[in-house]
This record gives sequence, C-alpha cells and structure tokens, in this order.
Amino acid sequence: MPAVISTRLKLLTTLEKTGSIAAMFFLAASTASYWPFVVLAASVAFIIVAISKLRMHAFVALILAAMLAGLMTNKESWDIVQKDGKVKAASSMVGVVEMVSKGLGDTARDIAISIALAAIIGMCLMESGGADKVVRRFLAFFGEKRAGWALLWSTFILSAPIFFDTMFMLMAPLAMALRMRTGKDYTLYILAVCCGGTVTHSMTVPHPGPVAVVDDLHLNVGESIIGGMLIGAITCFFGFLVSKWLNARTDVPLRATGGVSLDDLKDVNSKSESELPSFFWSMTPVILPILLISMTTVFELAHKSAATGPGWGASLTSLLGGEQSFNHVRAWVDFIGHKNIALFIGAFISLWVLAKQRGFGLKKLEKLVGAPLETAGMIILITSAGGAFGLALRSAGVGDAVRELAQGYSLNLVLLGWIVAAVIRVAQGSATVAMLTTSSIMAPMVAGGALGCHPVYLFTAIGFGAMFCSWMNDSGFWVVSRLSGMTEKETLRTWTLQLTADSIIGLLVTLALSKVLPMV
Repeated sequence: MPAVISTRLKLLTTLEKTGSIAAMFFLAASTASYWPFVVLAASVAFIIVAISKLRMHAFVALILAAMLAGLMTNKESWDIVQKDGKVKAASSMVGVVEMVSKGLGDTARDIAISIALAAIIGMCLMESGGADKVVRRFLAFFGEKRAGWALLWSTFILSAPIFFDTMFMLMAPLAMALRMRTGKDYTLYILAVCCGGTVTHSMTVPHPGPVAVVDDLHLNVGESIIGGMLIGAITCFFGFLVSKWLNARTDVPLRATGGVSLDDLKDVNSKSESELPSFFWSMTPVILPILLISMTTVFELAHKSAATGPGWGASLTSLLGGEQSFNHVRAWVDFIGHKNIALFIGAFISLWVLAKQRGFGLKKLEKLVGAPLETAGMIILITSAGGAFGLALRSAGVGDAVRELAQGYSLNLVLLGWIVAAVIRVAQGSATVAMLTTSSIMAPMVAGGALGCHPVYLFTAIGFGAMFCSWMNDSGFWVVSRLSGMTEKETLRTWTLQLTADSIIGLLVTLALSKVLPMV
C-alpha cells in the first residue's frame, strides 16, 4: 500500500503541473477514497486484456470482471435481496457471486423478452422482404445520397417515447436492407440510427434519465422537451457528419445476424416490387409497437395534466366519460402499450406477413423462429453480464467516490455537470444511472441561482455527459454489436467514437447557447 500511495503522489504532482481538468479531479481525490478508482481501473484492464488478447468470450470476461471488482471491494459481508424480498447477509466471497447473479438477473428481467421479440420481428422483416420494401420507398423518396439522413431523422423523432435498445432492434433491419441494396455505407446507416436514438434517449421525457433530471432541477417539462429536442437536433446534424467521417474510415461488412443468411438477403433483394409485401404491412410491425408504447405516455401526461386543473388532460378525461372511465381505458392502454406486449403484437403481425408472403405453414415458421431466438439468447447473456459488471462497480463505491470528487469546484456548473455525468457513465455504463446520480449531485449546487443561465442548459449538459464513451460495461454496446454483426473492435471504433463525439458536440452547443442565449 505505501508503494501505491507513493505512486499516487507522483501522479498528483505531475497533474498539478499540467493545470488540466483531470488534475482537478485527481487533486480533489485527496479528500476522497481512491480505492474505488483502483477497482475500476483493474476491472477495466482485465476486460480489455481478456477480450482482445486472451480471446475470451465477452460473457465470460464480463462475469469474471464483475467478480474481480466485487472481491476487490473487501466487504466482510453482502446484503442480498432474495426472491421473496427478504434481505439475506452473505459472506464475503459467496456474497460476490450472489451480487453478480443478481445484477445479471435484474438486467435480463428488463431486456430479455423485448430482445427476443425484436429478433423475431427483424428476422420476419428480412425474410418477407418487408425491410427491403421500406428501403426501396426510402430510396425512391429521399434518394440514395440522403438515405442516411432519412434514417437519422426518422430514428430521432420515433425514439422520443421508446428506449434506445428497442428502437435500435426495430431499425437495424432497415439499415441492413439498405446496405444490401446500395452495396455500401453500412457503417453510416448503423451510426445514423445510433446517433438519432441515443440523443433522444438522453434528451427527452419520458425516458427515465431525463425525468429524474427534470425533477431534481425543478425544470418545466415542456421547456425540457423543447430545449432538449432543439439542442439535440443541432447535435444530431453535426453528429451525422461524424458518422460520415467514421464511415469513410471504417468499412464494416454486412454479416448474417438473427438467423438471416446473406444468401437470403440477396434473394430478397433480387425480387420485383410485386413479390414484396405492401409498404403498409412492411411498416406496421415497426410503427405499431412505437404507437402503442407512445399511447402510455400520452395517458400518463393526461393524468398529470388533469390533476393540476383545467386543460387538455381534463378535456380528455371528460371525453372518455369521467375519471372512472378514463382510468379503465388507461389500464388497457398501459397493458397493450407495455413494451413487451407491444412487441408481442408486432411479432405476431410480422409472422403473419411472412407466412402470407412466402406461403409458410406453422411448422416452417417454428423452424425459422428458432435461429433469431438463439441469437437473442446470446445477446441477452452478454448484455446481462454487462449489467452485472455495472452493479459490481456501483457496489465498489465508484459512484460515491465520484460524488465526493464533484464537491467544491469553481468550474462552470454546466461544464461540471457534463464532466460528472461523463465520469459516472464511463465508470458504470448506464446513461440513466449517470443522469440520476449527477442530477442529485448538481441540484444543491444550483439551488441558490448560481448557474448563470437557464437550467435547461444544465439538463442538456448532464444528458450529453451521460452519453460519453460507451464501452463494454454498457448494455447498449452489446445490443448494437450483436444486432449489427460488428465485432467488439469494430463497435469500439464506430459506436464508441460516435457517442463520444456526440457527447462533446452536445456540450459545445450547450455551452455556446448558454452564453449567447442565457435566458435569465
């Protein structure tokens, strides 16, 4: 331990001489525990070496890294929540295993059904020719040169009420079909979807991260939506230019995913327009789940509006026959608008379209469904392992350590909000957790009106910080990697760089507007 302290002192001295922002964080760590950062560094190094050098499977590497982080916390015991809700104390090493299992299970609970159903929808869209039909209409309307822009803005708008992973699962088949038809720019198409979807995910209510920030900063919901979408749109515009730059330098080949072979894609691509399903039925499995999920948001906002007095929410309640009838209708809307039920409906429709278009019977459909579910199973395992790793880092106190480091700065508070969110994001992987933690840290600092600009700028800064440098502890990383067919290296060179660039661009736009239009 003395050697560690000596090394740290040397590092602090060096950083102090540089006068960088990084120096401020490391110097502030003198009042905080540095061990969580040691845990973070050791587990990150293990993952990099295990996957890139030892060629270890990502699932195994992430689980082992989570256990390593858990063991390094040096806890004497762990409080583990059991299936019956009771808390059980587990010994040091056994508790680590239980903690990792819990993290994996909690993540799988949130994503397993939706990933499996989205995989079925994707397979059906590809096999039936529905995805190719949509792409042909896209190209006819926008032209090949503007196809990437069409994907960007479609995803940006449609993902407002939809979690990013669900949106990506629905849009990825369109990107694949577009690549098959144009023969190029697959990286551009995938990154266009990523750029539009991730920006919206961090910028708009009702996504959980933005909801928490809006609440902590006491920000008007309407102002947050307008500000988030406006600054987000500017960021997407410049982010797409980054996508084009990355596309010119990283040529990701089209690979078979989700049980759909390249030969099948080529066969569909060669069919005439009359041999493909209609545009309406091609789009329905994608659009209908989005609309159903969006309806739950509409009814939630209507309920809140009605509770505050006369307004559109009260008008809707009256139109439906009063509060009792409204609640009855809302219960059904919440049911069919639940992401899993909405995707079930989309999956059944996509299977019907496939059967009708290709003349397949139930036995053939059963056989076809097996392949995408096997692919989905691997994605679920890897993504859930990433969730376990994130929980291990939180259990190691990384978030608390960052909270300590964030105290007492004289930095611009908008910039500080971005930095804190970025650090937490890199440390534990979840953009939502980064936004939740950062907003709780920053809220007391701005309560006295010391911000110097409208709080919507702090809101967007936190959101963009939470996008920074997505890597292997982020579930989104694995969703994009496995559903697009990219290797881990390709995903780091595209997805990770894209989100990092979007995060920095968003910060610069936010800082510039906060100076030009402070609105205070």
